[in-house]
Amino acid sequence: MQAALEAARGPGADVPIGAVVFGPDGRPLAAARNARVELGDPTAHAEILALRAAARVHGDGWRLEGCTLAVTLEPCTMCAGALVLARISRLVFGAWEPKTGAVSSLWDVVRDRRLNHRPEVHGGILAQECAGLLENYFATRRAQLS
Repeated sequence: MQAALEAARGPGADVPIGAVVFGPDGRPLAAARNARVELGDPTAHAEILALRAAARVHGDGWRLEGCTLAVTLEPCTMCAGALVLARISRLVFGAWEPKTGAVSSLWDVVRDRRLNHRPEVHGGILAQECAGLLENYFATRRAQLS
């Protein structure tokens, strides 16, 4: 989770969410930060960018079997679906997202028995530190708009 927090703290104008994909041997394959604003792309969530980059260097071009995705915030439905389709073996996330979380807060996409792949999930890892990063970002934004 520390690596995902480091990615989240990197430069960028978007909400500071970071994601890292680790290979089966535990070595980082790819890291990313939300980049929707910079790329003008609504799908440029940290998880999607990290999955894309990891798929270029590992596996058969799209399967990330044996890999772990660490992300600072509970994934949304798009990202949860993508990590299932990528065959991520393990998901580790920090802060819970009660408004859009798709790993148990609002939905539970990754554990839906109708899907052909269900990753192991560990949530709430360094949750306060991950949530604090987001709280600081939004407090600063609110202050700028006042």
